[in-house]
Parts: sequence; C-alpha cells; structure tokens
Amino acid sequence: MQEVLNIDGSYGEGGGQILRSALSLSLLLEKPFKITNLRAGRSRPGLQKQHLTVVKACQELSNAEVKGAELNSNEIEFHPKELQHNHLRFDTGTAASTVLILQGLILPLAFGKKSADLELVGGTNNPFAPSVLYLQNTFLPTVRKLGLEASVEIEKYGWYPKGGGIIKAHIIPIRKLSPISLLDKGKLLKLSGNAIISNLPKHIAEREKKQCLKRILEFNPALEKDMKIDIIEAPSIGQGTEFSLQAEYENTTVVFVSLGEIGKPAEKLADEAYQNFINFHESGAAIETHLADQILIYAALADEKSEFTILRISNHLLTNAWLIKQFLPDVDINIEGQKEEKGKITLKGIGFKNKYLK
Repeated sequence: MQEVLNIDGSYGEGGGQILRSALSLSLLLEKPFKITNLRAGRSRPGLQKQHLTVVKACQELSNAEVKGAELNSNEIEFHPKELQHNHLRFDTGTAASTVLILQGLILPLAFGKKSADLELVGGTNNPFAPSVLYLQNTFLPTVRKLGLEASVEIEKYGWYPKGGGIIKAHIIPIRKLSPISLLDKGKLLKLSGNAIISNLPKHIAEREKKQCLKRILEFNPALEKDMKIDIIEAPSIGQGTEFSLQAEYENTTVVFVSLGEIGKPAEKLADEAYQNFINFHESGAAIETHLADQILIYAALADEKSEFTILRISNHLLTNAWLIKQFLPDVDINIEGQKEEKGKITLKGIGFKNKYLK
C-alpha cells in the first residue's frame, strides 16, 4: 500500500485552501494523504458544507476511498484511484462555490486520457471565492500561457444563499505545462466593466455603472470616454449583484470584483472594484494577489523556470507554497519580499508529463 502523506491543516492560514490544493495534487499524482487539524485557523474549524462538496466531487471523479468526510470533522484521509470519469455532473445542493470546485478538478483532468466535460451546480458568485468572470478572464487566460486548454461557460447565476447556478467546463488533455515569465504587466490598453444583477431593480446596476464611470473620469478622462460597462440582467433563482472592472494590459488581463450584500450601497461595489484596480495598477506587479497562489501549482508542475512579480505576498500564497512542497519536495520555490508586501516568485518546476500522451 502506498505511503500516506500526513499534512497539518493548521499550518499557515489554516483554512480550506490546504484541503483543496491537497485534493488536486492527490488526484493528479495518485498520492493518498491525511489532513489533521482541518481548518484549525478558522472560527468554525473542521469540515463545513462547502468543503464537503469539494471532497465529494473529487471522490466521485476518481472513486476514491475517503475517511472522515463528515460535517465538522477535523481530519480526513483521501485515497485516490485513477480518474474514472471524463463527463461529470455534480450538484452541490447548496450555494457552495462551483468555481473553487472546478479549480480543484481542472488540473488533474488536464493530465487525463481524453477531453473532459463538467457541469457543476451551486454558487457562481460567492464571498471569499473567485467569480466566474474572474475565472474566465483572469485565471484561464493566465494558465493558458502555461499550456492549459480549458473553457468555461455560465448558464445560470447562483447567489448565496439559494445557489442553483450552473457552469460548464471543457478541458482538453495536455502533455505538459510550460513555464511562465510575467515580470511586467505592460501598458494599460483598455478598461471595461460589468454590472450584473439578478431579480433586483435595474437602477442598482445603473448606479454601479455611473459610480465607476465617475471614478475612471477622475483617474484618466481619456479612458472614461471610450469605456464600456455592460449591464447584465442574469438568470437566477436567487437575488444578487456583482460589479466587475476589467483591466487589459499588454501582457495580462485582470478582473477586479465586488460582490453585493444586504445594506451595501451600489456605489460601494463600484468603489471597491475601482480601488482594487488602482492598487494593482500603481504597484508595478504583473500578477494580482489571489492569482499568485492559484497559478503556483501550475508553475510547480511546468518544466524549466517560471518567474512573476506579485502585488502582495499573502498568507495564502505562503501556505500554498508549503503545501506544494509536501507533495513535490523537489520543487524549488523562491519568494522574494516581505509578507503582505509586493514580491517576486521564481521557481523551477518538475516537468510533470501526462502518462497517457506520448
């Protein structure tokens, strides 16, 4: 029997990211693991519903043997088998983030035998999780530079607490990943935005749009003149709103998202997205904070050296780097800079190859 990798779930940020990254690498490498002290750094430790949905999706994909997959469990053991399915429909039954589930499944499926199609039902616009627009226009274009071939479409939006959103993904198998070099984002070429509403008065989206245009006019009148902000009345069984500001640079595209909530003025959504854009734009970094830890696994699996500058060295990034080293001790990850400040990552990947494609 293969040796089980033991992981301390209280390390670093001590949250659900340790579990999600471990599941993704476990499926890819077919390596079993056991996590203790699950989510010890959170106010409600242990497995919660949204984390169980990720475990169950990974279990279904590979017919894995799992111990401890219960609500509030503080440890879990996961024994993956070879991926069994390339067509999977998974309903979370909640508003759990379909995007986080998908991000955990894309990588192992990309190294599968043949193309995969996924349909995930649940939340599409969640707090503390990437939105679908971010996935489509920031995450996927970046990992595409590393060689990943995947596309995602949204059929229905799912807002907290009802969920019911539907996203579909198509993943094409690849032989290997290539390194990435993103040290400079280049010149700002274009700004655009989306004010999304579901089952809410249209004036909310119009206020978001008006406020953002006001901010961009203050920033650069030339950009405001040609800027397009679409108002999208999205199909959903629930209610919700999200404002996103998309910045296209010569070398990268970044989406900045703000999610609505009860009592939060529409103008504040636009202000938050705008301020996040300004922070990134003025930093000189090529990769924003959340994307940095999301692409770290991909760069660790690529061949040759990857390097990129990042907006902020977050605790999530440091934790994910540690977790990757548990599964891939030969990966050399060098993080330059101080925690919570701008930094640079240089790493030499292991050159992982698809065993099914020659």
